[in-house]
Amino acid sequence: MVILDTHIWIWWLHEPNKLSHRQIDEIKKNEEDIIGISSISCWEIAKLVEYKRLALPLPIDDWFEHAFIYPGSQIINLTPDIAIASTRLPGDFHRDPADQIIVATARVYGCPVITADWKILKYPFVNSIK
Repeated sequence: MVILDTHIWIWWLHEPNKLSHRQIDEIKKNEEDIIGISSISCWEIAKLVEYKRLALPLPIDDWFEHAFIYPGSQIINLTPDIAIASTRLPGDFHRDPADQIIVATARVYGCPVITADWKILKYPFVNSIK
């Protein structure tokens, strides 16, 4: 399993040319397993649309219905373990709660997170794929 950061999920669905070859390979490799999407990414996308910082090709309700038709994609719910882990990340991690939950999800499940976010990429306590 891999966890997709929110922007990677959007790129995978709409702008795959923004993904690196390694990111594409990891996503394809996990299509038969699980391509995890943190439930917080749904919230992030909804907020981006609300604030008009993201335009989707469909109304958001329809977009979410279609966003999970890709092989392997699965929502990973925010569990109490993930919520607690997000407040106990070792070392120095920034204060963005969505990033904290995405990183905690990857740590709880023991899998990498695919991201282009330099704050996550430089965090030594999670396996990240650029």
